[in-house]
Amino acid sequence: MGADNNKLKVLGDYLKSRRERLHPEQAGFQHSYGRRRTPGLRREEVAILAGVSATYYTWLEQGREVTASREVIESIGRALQLSSDERLHLLRLWSPENTGAPQRQEQIKPEWQSIIDHLAFPAYVANDRTEVIAWNQAACEIITDFSSMSNEERVLMRIFFMDSYFRNHMRNWDEFARYSVAVFRSYLERNDGDVWFKETAERLAADCSEFDSLWRMHDIQLKKTSQFLLNHPGAGELAFEINSFVSINADSDLHFCIFTPITGTPTEKRLKDFLDKVL
Repeated sequence: MGADNNKLKVLGDYLKSRRERLHPEQAGFQHSYGRRRTPGLRREEVAILAGVSATYYTWLEQGREVTASREVIESIGRALQLSSDERLHLLRLWSPENTGAPQRQEQIKPEWQSIIDHLAFPAYVANDRTEVIAWNQAACEIITDFSSMSNEERVLMRIFFMDSYFRNHMRNWDEFARYSVAVFRSYLERNDGDVWFKETAERLAADCSEFDSLWRMHDIQLKKTSQFLLNHPGAGELAFEINSFVSINADSDLHFCIFTPITGTPTEKRLKDFLDKVL
């Protein structure tokens, strides 16, 4: 399958996933004529809401080559009641920037490593692939021992879903897993020329049923502040807010993530007491 056909298929699959999650009543259809064979809205109903023909919308979902203006795509997004993140993602699928596979950095400047090392909280630098390329010792003690892993193993998405430690010790694993997969899918679409993303998602889906279920939902979310609630074996219950700074020195592929203790919890003291013992 050519690159252009693949992009059209991805767009079609995304539209289908958003249509199937929307109940008729949510879209203003109070009566249903005939039995619904699939969940969500019918293609004809989306077409009515978007002001396009049923055939035209069907061809879009099927990944056929049809000409679509931005106005039409935005109208379909409104019909499907997409969130702001989802609308932005739809526009990127409609008119992606063909940049090819980007060059990946394997290390950061010593000055940035020094900044990370001086932080009192767990911190690391990762790229869109979620490959961790720099970290401090607090991150090794609280999150996972990055220093003992090879470059190929140090991939957050795989660590998070394949290491049972997180499933057993994170108090908000389900919520964080859904958020992580939605962000990862947005990275996959943004890095359209990098086959690593598709191959990694396929391997994870084959190895982990939870990832597979979440991946099939086609949810999209841009990276934002998130919570990381951990029952740490040595430090006790910890509550962090993960703050991510995207684009380090104009490199949009790099993300600087700091696990900041949530105000009003005993996390900061527990973290300090534990790190004082082990570092």
